[in-house]
Amino acid sequence: MSETRYAQVARDLAEGIANGRFPVGSVLPTEFELCDHYGASRHTVRAAIKELQDLGLVSRKKKLGTRVEASTPAQGGYRPSLTSVADLVQFGAAHTRVVQDMADLVADRPLAKMLGCAVGRRWLRISSLRLDGDEGSAPIGWTDVYVDAAYASLRDSVRTTPDVLISDLIEARFGRRAAEIRQDIEPVLIPDDLAQPLRVDRGTAGLRIIRHYLDSAGACFETSVSIHPAGRFMMSMRLKRERE
Repeated sequence: MSETRYAQVARDLAEGIANGRFPVGSVLPTEFELCDHYGASRHTVRAAIKELQDLGLVSRKKKLGTRVEASTPAQGGYRPSLTSVADLVQFGAAHTRVVQDMADLVADRPLAKMLGCAVGRRWLRISSLRLDGDEGSAPIGWTDVYVDAAYASLRDSVRTTPDVLISDLIEARFGRRAAEIRQDIEPVLIPDDLAQPLRVDRGTAGLRIIRHYLDSAGACFETSVSIHPAGRFMMSMRLKRERE
């Protein structure tokens, strides 16, 4: 099973905390030092530290660095997680977008059904591989992002800022913000035409995630369809009981 680069860094740091290399109360090396040690990008290191925070192993404060708070996770086990819009932004920063194709299209009936839009709606489709920054590692997934045709001028920005979510590019240029993201998750078989770019055999099991980006009025201006081969991505969530 292929593990993402930031997950590898997080796992190594967690092991260092557990075995006393980074004792409770100590401060982890700076982001710059960790980047140099692991040969990783700053985005990757930040994503790894975020995972340690989620596990309750460390805390971060401005000018004080990253402090080790516990030697074992508050909840057992380590796994990549994606539980909020903030996590999704971090995911975009840690897993660079490598654009494979862009195309203007009009939604036919099957596409309209999948995207939940009207037949005939115009979209710009941006097809990309998602990489974790570890040279030579297999892609963690393939994503087709459908943005409103009015935002076609984003083509250059999508290519030149591979670590920024397309929804953030839309917000920065057009002021349209994702107030809500709805997602549907289902098991699928990797489509034959994606087997080679994802480096898997035909018929390999995978996960399909469809995310609808809605503005404050509830209108959808972007939809992404991601395909992840089994073992390369995991969704995680927490369920808390409401106070009576």
